[in-house]
Amino acid sequence: MTRDEALALALGLPETAAAPHFDRTAMKVTKGRIFATFGAAGDMNVKLTPDEQEMFVDSAPGVVSAIPGGWGRQGWTRVELAGADKPLVSSLLNAAWRGAAPAKLLAAHPPAT
Repeated sequence: MTRDEALALALGLPETAAAPHFDRTAMKVTKGRIFATFGAAGDMNVKLTPDEQEMFVDSAPGVVSAIPGGWGRQGWTRVELAGADKPLVSSLLNAAWRGAAPAKLLAAHPPAT
């Protein structure tokens, strides 16, 4: 998956906007909470719960990894987009978006079953 394809998926999530964040592009949901960032080198970082992070790392080793140190312990997770497919990236972005979105927005957009 390319950076532009992943950015399009992120921007397709409700009430999401892109904004500069240091040397990256940040995806923010209502109230400015960052749930993902994109680097120029083709990587994506997403904010997951520790349980989600473990599940995704185990399901896609070599593509998904915890960011070293404290950021990783907080759930920040790195994704090598070149090795990721659309279903994986979509699942990661949805999980990260759900973790950042306010309750009212989540209620308006329940998860697909």
